[in-house]
Amino acid sequence: MINDTLLMMLIVGLVVSFAILGVFIWGAKSGQFDDSRKMMDGLLFDGTDDLNDAIKKDEKIKKAKENKKSESQKK
Repeated sequence: MINDTLLMMLIVGLVVSFAILGVFIWGAKSGQFDDSRKMMDGLLFDGTDDLNDAIKKDEKIKKAKENKKSESQKK
């Protein structure tokens, strides 16, 4: 009885595993995981204004962290 259950679980597990592997291989071959277009569009269409805005945002975040540290040290 236990051997029959283990055999059934093994067969079902193998079938499910091969099905998942098949879906993954199909997705890889059909280009489902390719994202090169998005990366290239991001590189090509980022202007200097966008980059300057990103730098300013990073500076604001750093200043906010520094202010938070200094306030916590004063207490």
